[in-house]
Amino acid sequence: MVEEIDLAQLSKLQTNKPKEEDLTWCGHLDQYDDAYDKTTTKSAKPLKRADDKLFYCVSTTDDPVIENFAVEGTGKVFATDAIIAQLMAAARSVYSWDIVIQKMNGMLFLDKRENSTFDLLTVSETAHEPPTTVGSGNDEEDINLPEKLSVEATMVNQFFSQQVLKKDTGEGVRKSYEPNPFFEDEEDETDSEPASVAYRYRKFTLGDIDLVVRCELHAWTNKRGEDLTMTCHALNEWDSKFSGGTEWRQKIDQQRGAVLATELKNNSCKLGRWAAQSILAGADLMKLGYVSRNTRTNPYEHQILATQFFKPKDLAVQIAMSLPQMWGVIKMICDLMMRDDKEDGKYVLLKDPNKPIMRLYSVPPNTFESDEDTDDEDEEGSEHESDEDN
Repeated sequence: MVEEIDLAQLSKLQTNKPKEEDLTWCGHLDQYDDAYDKTTTKSAKPLKRADDKLFYCVSTTDDPVIENFAVEGTGKVFATDAIIAQLMAAARSVYSWDIVIQKMNGMLFLDKRENSTFDLLTVSETAHEPPTTVGSGNDEEDINLPEKLSVEATMVNQFFSQQVLKKDTGEGVRKSYEPNPFFEDEEDETDSEPASVAYRYRKFTLGDIDLVVRCELHAWTNKRGEDLTMTCHALNEWDSKFSGGTEWRQKIDQQRGAVLATELKNNSCKLGRWAAQSILAGADLMKLGYVSRNTRTNPYEHQILATQFFKPKDLAVQIAMSLPQMWGVIKMICDLMMRDDKEDGKYVLLKDPNKPIMRLYSVPPNTFESDEDTDDEDEEGSEHESDEDN
């Protein structure tokens, strides 16, 4: 272990808002369907699966666009919006998470571990009584284990982001940019296409640090004759008996504020991450959906009960996230890693599972390398040996 950071201290950090610059846009955005603005419990819409859409959670060092920027020397620090947002909201987190940081030739790459649960959404993480981690063997209760709720929330979020779009993708509805860097048409023999996501690669200048971030937008909409970009996210009700007692179907039409207040309390970290991601992406609007299970014992079928628009910066203010403080955390971590006493190599920044502390560990260079790489090397080695024997 090389550093220990108290999460409570993060709230005291401040730095000036960085200068922003767009580098490139990839992917496409479909138009938001305004009909979803009028959704109520009486006109609730079933949540449809988006099996024909491809979703990508590609890490920093696997991104070919970021690789090109690194080769060209466009920045010193490279990351995805999900990683930067997690750090910005770190002080709110309760569950453990980790980020792999690679330092090489004066550059930093902030990454997630392969096959980690980093991209899964948490559910009721900051609730007074979060979901219990111990199964009872009773199917009805075990569907509410934190891991299962995480998978359910992530799927609901993805499906919602695609369902609220216009299905006609003709001219004037879809905005296309550079090709999606992760979609390979030849390999995909199904009728699937990439989900409506625009990857907006942006450079943020924090003092002497140039940070390149891949940000995501989900749709666009037209308000008062102006085209606006937006992100789409869904909060999901799983079982009001265990999650604060506010029955959405009874309250959401008349008392939206009360439902949102409970969600802000129970999912403070998740909403903080979404607000941070929307701000990083420069989204004009953020669409929040309220999605509930059809019945509380069925985690596979859901309904959209209501939706709500926010301006990302207004939501950040509402949940007490200040921009100078959010950027202060990022600057502190970049400055810490750029110091001369941090040699080139691989590090892991880990949120302690039991305490409000982050720890930075220095680890061997091959840590977290996949077994496949090792198997390939072993095979190559045995081939050479057999050649020599022959």
